[in-house]
Amino acid sequence: MTSNRKNLDGFAVATMILLCICWGLQQVAVKIAVPIISPSMQLGLRSGLAAVLVLCLILVRRIPFSVRDGSFLPGMLAGSLFAAEFMCISIGLNYTSASHMSVFLYTAPIFTVIGLHWLIPSERMQASQWLGIISAFAGVAIAFSAAFQTNSHALNDMLIGDAFGIAGGILWAATTVAIRRSKLSEAQPTTTLLYQLLGAAVLLLLFSALKGEFQAEKFYPQDWGISIWLNLFFQTISIAFASYLTWFWLLRRYLASRLSVFSFLTPLFGVAAGVLLLDDPISPRFVLGAILVLVGIVLVNFRRN
Repeated sequence: MTSNRKNLDGFAVATMILLCICWGLQQVAVKIAVPIISPSMQLGLRSGLAAVLVLCLILVRRIPFSVRDGSFLPGMLAGSLFAAEFMCISIGLNYTSASHMSVFLYTAPIFTVIGLHWLIPSERMQASQWLGIISAFAGVAIAFSAAFQTNSHALNDMLIGDAFGIAGGILWAATTVAIRRSKLSEAQPTTTLLYQLLGAAVLLLLFSALKGEFQAEKFYPQDWGISIWLNLFFQTISIAFASYLTWFWLLRRYLASRLSVFSFLTPLFGVAAGVLLLDDPISPRFVLGAILVLVGIVLVNFRRN
């Protein structure tokens, strides 16, 4: 029901801009800590810590939660897809820049509307959304081609990383569609988030363990330093816990179609943060491709009611 939802006011706009800044900084925060902690370990640790915080919130606020309400199996699916998405991010950031990851990961809205178009009759795409699909895929092709301006070794690395970014976007879209098509669409936001965080924590930390990253000669929490702890704190509290819960809170009070349009700001902030904080190189061809992707995101989120 959208009757209880309202159009965006100043508070909602300001909050969405702040959320997009946080999400745009996500890849940069992970990339900064890569020399000390692998991406998979970072994302696994922050997901696990955030899951504990969500569970505490459920207990303190006495928010309804049950594994017998039909949400368990969809929750396991959503958690697995969420974990796979972040596994793609963790692998991809070893090969490509934070700026590239920000753009390719946030192709997710494009794949979401395609999935919903085929699975939910009420979500059939309009002409403007088809134009958005065309614009976004043209942008992806152009942005991908920017890698060919580098030397052969860097080319292979960047293409691998960019491909994992696209895969992450597809998995993110699959998570959204799975939630929309299941009992989770009616569940408490904390329930959905808890399943996703637990799935990411278990699978990513298992992945790190299988790679031997918890071995004594590689795992030095005592030597991380204040900057790494602050980074992990930011990723856990600001992104994995507060920002996701705030997003769900907004969805319960404002029109989702209006909120979703702001998603184009996230890769914009991500690219800017990558350039300013990590000196990520960006070519004119990548900029053109990114612009087309952003235009596509705006168009696919625009529906005439």
